[in-house]
Amino acid sequence: MDRQAVLNLLNSITDPKSGRGLADAGLVQGLSLREGRAGFMLEVGGEDITLYAAVREAAEKALLTLPGIDKAQVVLTSAEPPVPEGAVRVRKGAKVAADKGAEVRPPVTAETPDHVRRVIAIASGKGGVGKSTVAVNLALAFQRRGLSVGLLDADVYGPSIPTMLGVDAEPVFENGKLQPIDAHGLKLMSIGFLVDEAAAMIWRGPMASSAVRQMIHDVRWAGEGDPLDILIVDLPPGTGDVQLTLIQKLTLDGAVIVSTPNEIALIDARRAASMFAKTGTPILGVVENMAYFEDASGAKIEIFGRGGAAKEASALGVPLLAEVPIDVALRQAGDTGRPLATGAAAEAFDRMAEALSQ
Repeated sequence: MDRQAVLNLLNSITDPKSGRGLADAGLVQGLSLREGRAGFMLEVGGEDITLYAAVREAAEKALLTLPGIDKAQVVLTSAEPPVPEGAVRVRKGAKVAADKGAEVRPPVTAETPDHVRRVIAIASGKGGVGKSTVAVNLALAFQRRGLSVGLLDADVYGPSIPTMLGVDAEPVFENGKLQPIDAHGLKLMSIGFLVDEAAAMIWRGPMASSAVRQMIHDVRWAGEGDPLDILIVDLPPGTGDVQLTLIQKLTLDGAVIVSTPNEIALIDARRAASMFAKTGTPILGVVENMAYFEDASGAKIEIFGRGGAAKEASALGVPLLAEVPIDVALRQAGDTGRPLATGAAAEAFDRMAEALSQ
């Protein structure tokens, strides 16, 4: 499709502040055109969100008039996060002082999706510790126990779960809601279904947060006749905007912290634990991933050290849920999209699911 023709169409919609067309006003960010879909980010000032709600609707209707486009999505977001009640926004050049109104605190507006019984977040302070591997295999372990399980891939900057489960599909809208993809008995939703696999997610924090909010509230995870026992949420690494948005919008029954045994990973795991503590989210336990490698003789080689996560769990007063070994079969399962069901790693995830089911 001719991108310029699309931009010309969007210019037929007037920016209420500048009086120019949307494209000429610089309000069309990240225009995406692919396989019957069209969408973009409509980024405005924090105080203008309400003003531009009708503009967003008009833009979506305009995109749907394009030949071959049957799905349109315009995400209305702001480069400035909302100001917490009682806080004052600090402008450039102002002195920064502690403001109790702006402190992180337990959310009061969080909700649980309809007909979902429990929500568990899988988190880590840093990337590369195998958080997504834990999320996928824990969800499958719950499913093997006969539970109905959903999996939300909230790692908007690096959505890997579609590949790990061997799914390449596009969710559909029905009755105003996105329908999750069925994958190996799981109900799955990921930003990876909505963007090109090789596309860099060059999003500011509020834009990423907006995408997470939509995946929480615009997805039909369950119905009255088919409730979901557990929704597993795979968070991005760190303690930034996406994590805080999810905590504020989604009622979590608890979080699981994933770390490797070495001290560098544990430092960041402590930051993640501190974030959950400040927001009143229970920490259900710690997982030590890549705990050891077992060679051909059966000897356990502790590549990253051993026992660091156990000590951290003890310091936090929570259980060590599992010690997951470095397993070639587990790595192959993630690369090929064929989940692991047997072996030492699978047994570790089964024990973890059993402990969290208590």
